[in-house]
Amino acid sequence: MKSIFFLFFLFITATLQAQDQTENVIIITTDGFRWQEVFTGIDPVIAKDKRFNQSDSEYLFKKYWSDNLKERRKKLLPFFWNTIASNGQIYGNRGLGNKVDVSNPYWFSYPGYSEILCGYVDTAINANVYKHNPNTTVLEFFNRQEKLKNKVAAFGAWDAFHRIINDTRSKISVVTAYDACGGNAPTANEKLINAMLRDSYRPFNAEECLDVFTHYAAMEYLKTKRPRVLYISYGETDEWAHQRDYKFYADAAHQFDAWVKEIWDYVQSVPQYKNKTTLLITCDHGRGDSIKEKWTSHGRDVDGSSQIWFAVMGPNVVPSGEMTDNVQLYQKQFAQTIAKIMGYTFTAEHPVTEQIKSVIK
Repeated sequence: MKSIFFLFFLFITATLQAQDQTENVIIITTDGFRWQEVFTGIDPVIAKDKRFNQSDSEYLFKKYWSDNLKERRKKLLPFFWNTIASNGQIYGNRGLGNKVDVSNPYWFSYPGYSEILCGYVDTAINANVYKHNPNTTVLEFFNRQEKLKNKVAAFGAWDAFHRIINDTRSKISVVTAYDACGGNAPTANEKLINAMLRDSYRPFNAEECLDVFTHYAAMEYLKTKRPRVLYISYGETDEWAHQRDYKFYADAAHQFDAWVKEIWDYVQSVPQYKNKTTLLITCDHGRGDSIKEKWTSHGRDVDGSSQIWFAVMGPNVVPSGEMTDNVQLYQKQFAQTIAKIMGYTFTAEHPVTEQIKSVIK
């Protein structure tokens, strides 16, 4: 009789563990979005400054302001603070001593994305125009695994992701900027996206498209190709900040939050993905803040632009909400954390930094 109960106990334990295992992962980034807005909502000093608010502070305050900090950040990022805060984890509130930083010494995009995806800081990567990444990303590692091969894809607003992910070597499908989506057999939706992309306004020149095209192309791929690993990178939060447009920056962040919700709602509606998919959401670098006019900039000469944040939610993620422990975490820990969430140990020809252990159950 004891042996029967023991076997039943093992069966229940195995069943519960299987229910908690992530089978798919979606990595989502929004370029240069500050932790300050994530945790405290819009900055009233910047919002009131005529140099940055496009002469429309009334719009910013009407749409995004509350005297209550928690309500204010929820107005800007409702999905983050209603859903992820209840079911996942959000790291990087330095006001509570919860610190997340980049480890690379440059504090701009290519080094940041390489650090996120490789779990390693290569100091030779010191420019956004750097050649194809010589280091292995966790995406490439996944694509080498038998169960995941040819089920890994990436979409990015910025064309540098062809080099960052090194699609020539990794053989991962990467669609960026003004690339046509859908390959040789685009769906009707992909044909429409491609036509609109060709005819669209190009405020960031040929290197980067508006986020709406990246989002819809990625969503169509998710719905039709059903990848196991998907990376989506949005760029407008960084672009509008560089153009000193706080109104557009805030709107881009708010829209980003809505798109993350759309992604989550979709995966929770499909049997392949429902309760089997983890989202990890972050940024490549921070921005200035101690000198308010520096919010438009980043780089190693801009104080505060090494400071970042991340959020994670999925079946084997501890639902701890806003993290309040006094700790120092780093961007280079994300890659191994992503691998461990999927049940793998990420190994490469370069060192890979250890995971963030507080994430996984």
